[in-house]
Amino acid sequence: MDPFTLRDALDIALAALLLFYIYRIMRESGTINIFYGLLAFIVVWVVASQILEMKLIGTILDKFMSIGLLIIVILFQDQIKRFLVELGDHKRWRFLRNLFHHRNPAEDADERGRRLIIPIVYACMNMAKSKTGALIVIQQNVPLENYERSGDIIDALPNSRLIENIFFKNSPLHDGALIVADDRLKSAGCILPVSHDRNVPRALGLRHRSALGISQATDAIAIVVSEETGGISIAHKGRLTTRLSSADLEHNLTQILHQL
Repeated sequence: MDPFTLRDALDIALAALLLFYIYRIMRESGTINIFYGLLAFIVVWVVASQILEMKLIGTILDKFMSIGLLIIVILFQDQIKRFLVELGDHKRWRFLRNLFHHRNPAEDADERGRRLIIPIVYACMNMAKSKTGALIVIQQNVPLENYERSGDIIDALPNSRLIENIFFKNSPLHDGALIVADDRLKSAGCILPVSHDRNVPRALGLRHRSALGISQATDAIAIVVSEETGGISIAHKGRLTTRLSSADLEHNLTQILHQL
């Protein structure tokens, strides 16, 4: 038996890290039960085919494993895309970027706050007072072009009055989502995936489920203003936080967006 070496330890550590990232992404996307099912299938395959050397069941499972990669790619293309985007996230390689770009992070954060966060918070505050329903999605690292194309292109600078007009009750775009990308109002009236998470309270409507759905499918931030109560909620990484004040919303957006 070969001795346990540093290379073996590194191999185990990398495999564990890969499984952890897959687990985290699938948990946030609401597909964690499928992850457990795949893990159980792999364990059964290893035990039956490799350890117990069962020929019949081993041959059947081997056939499934041979096409398993293709099936996984088809079923989980969104999760795989998100995993690769997170792996190449510029936040993970920020130290290399800072070697070549001498910029002040505090100044960048203040500039982005004035340009993007303040108009959105101010619009949400006014819409909450008038109980105007709204759904705003802010892109991070995962592109949202597919969702942008489901609505009407705007491509305008962030402006609180414009945001309020989009979600005005008589506006033809008020029922869909407003997508913000590259610090611009890109598209309105967009259709988003709906979360089927059973833990979502029944009192929350389609806007909240759509906000949670897009936060599970991507790393975007979704802001909801309730038409019934005027309450402000935010969804990020598959988690929905409700009953936020305008100050809470500004704090959450600042904390998340300034990490980019």
